[in-house]
Amino acid sequence: MKKLAYLSIVIMALAACQSADKKTAGDTTALVKAETTKTAFEPLLIDSSMSNWHTYGKTGVGKAWQLRDGVLHLDASKKADWQTNGGGDIITNEEYANFDLKVEWKISRAGNSGIMFYVHEDTSKYKYPWQTGPETQIADNKENEDGKLIKHRAGDLYDLMSISKEVVKPAGEWNKTEVIANDGKLEILVNDEKVLSTNMWDDNWKKMIAASKFKEWPGFGTFKKGHIALQDHGADVWFRNVEIKKL
Repeated sequence: MKKLAYLSIVIMALAACQSADKKTAGDTTALVKAETTKTAFEPLLIDSSMSNWHTYGKTGVGKAWQLRDGVLHLDASKKADWQTNGGGDIITNEEYANFDLKVEWKISRAGNSGIMFYVHEDTSKYKYPWQTGPETQIADNKENEDGKLIKHRAGDLYDLMSISKEVVKPAGEWNKTEVIANDGKLEILVNDEKVLSTNMWDDNWKKMIAASKFKEWPGFGTFKKGHIALQDHGADVWFRNVEIKKL
């Protein structure tokens, strides 16, 4: 009987250990899954769907924005003033604070567009996203008029800072822009080379805004959380592999 009792105790102890191991493994798996979710890049262009986006100040996305086989194309063949009929600037449904954004793009001959961030959507105060959110420029430096202006060239932090070196490929070729914004530190990479670094919201940032055209809009560059925007500037532009990671 003593042997049977001892054996029962051993079996119960082993079962308890196995249960504890399973719980620990389960907890570890959950933690790994949560960390992976936190650090993974999220695609913002889902094939045949624009469910992550809407036109600034509206619902849905205009027909001029066409997503096919993972490539988003703004067909600017039909104009509406300086923008596109059925186009308009589009913004993410979600807002982001600290993030790492990657975008591949190409611009048409003499074209102009941009990637904006920290956009605050309030059409009662701001008609366009660029009145609140800083922009990294997209342009044909060779033939677009902005390509002749300092701080307006492709890759520049529009009207605020120029990139440190020319690494942008010409119109019709794919480029890659990466914007990393983390606790006020801003870095921009073009074609995998770091070309711009600055601090947002400090005195120098305020001075740059005061010396730019954005001084007309008091809210510009002040928001610490906002939407990502892709600009309709009346020119054909293409985007692919648009993805973001929260930091």
